[in-house]
Amino acid sequence: MKKIISISIIALCLSCNGSAQKKQQKSNDKLTIVKTDAEWKAELTPEQYYILRQEGTERPFSSPLNKNYKKGVYHCAGCNTPLFKSEHKFDSGTGWPSFDRPIEGNVAYGTDNKLGYSRNEEHCATCGGHLGHVFDDGPRNTTGKRHCINGDALIFIPAKN
Repeated sequence: MKKIISISIIALCLSCNGSAQKKQQKSNDKLTIVKTDAEWKAELTPEQYYILRQEGTERPFSSPLNKNYKKGVYHCAGCNTPLFKSEHKFDSGTGWPSFDRPIEGNVAYGTDNKLGYSRNEEHCATCGGHLGHVFDDGPRNTTGKRHCINGDALIFIPAKN
């Protein structure tokens, strides 16, 4: 009887592990750009790698894009996917570039519990790069959302006149 219980517990543990691996693989299958860790390290700056691939956060007020008010589009620094338009950018006073909405379909969402509570995390829908978080304290006259984005996750492409 003890052998049956032991075998059942081992089988249960292995099946749970297999399901988690399949789930992770399934989420990677949705991405159109998938690279090895070595490829990302070779292509990104150390700061971009830390933010996009290791889900880091840059220091507030450290990004020149925080106070950038030029017209244009903010692209993913990992894969050049357009993510945010300058007309949706606002100064949130938080020290990170903030937008009230993304370009539809180019940002994916998940849950981040690293600080002991749930936050809505944002990723590039094309390469899976970590961008930042979205909060419900944005401008009430538009969407009410604040997409708080790491500047190192972005590349600014100025508008052509």
